[in-house]
Amino acid sequence: MKPMGRLTTHVLDTAYGRPGAGIRVVLYRLDQERVLLRETETNADGRCDRPLLEGGELTAGTYELVFRVGEYYSRMGVKLPDPPFVADVVLRFGVAAPDQHYHVPLLVSPWSYATYRGS
Repeated sequence: MKPMGRLTTHVLDTAYGRPGAGIRVVLYRLDQERVLLRETETNADGRCDRPLLEGGELTAGTYELVFRVGEYYSRMGVKLPDPPFVADVVLRFGVAAPDQHYHVPLLVSPWSYATYRGS
């Protein structure tokens, strides 16, 4: 049986040492144009309740995840400059093997962010 691939994410708020709960996440596929695939929000654990894509939905190609972290910090009452230094984190990444698990974590603060391909 061929393994089913999936795309997942989670957000960790490194400024406050906790999961990034309630962050809006938007997923696009980049073909000839930018195509909206899904919009969701992280749960109390900083994760999405289900994979962003799985099985046949995940195909080889280029994707973009947009994390609305400026909105998150504003809701928390964090005093941010106008415009915020980090408002939307846009991560563009490639999927070469759609039968694998692509986990894209985001570590974020009002002043920085980092990502990697997780497991």
